Amino acid sequence: MPKQKTHSGAKKRFRVTANGDVKFARPGKGHFLTNKKKDRKRKLRKGSYIAGKNAQNIKTLLGR
Repeated sequence: MPKQKTHSGAKKRFRVTANGDVKFARPGKGHFLTNKKKDRKRKLRKGSYIAGKNAQNIKTLLGR
């Protein structure tokens, strides 16, 4: 049986922490930053975690 390949797009966007949580960077920090308020940009700096069934699906894409 062939090996399962990891999803190239998912491995660039998500990380699995030591606890098994799926971490990702908030979208919206790429361009048009002059239109966004300071507070909004500051909140976008911090990453966030994905929970539930979505996290399970991402782990499957990452081969975990």
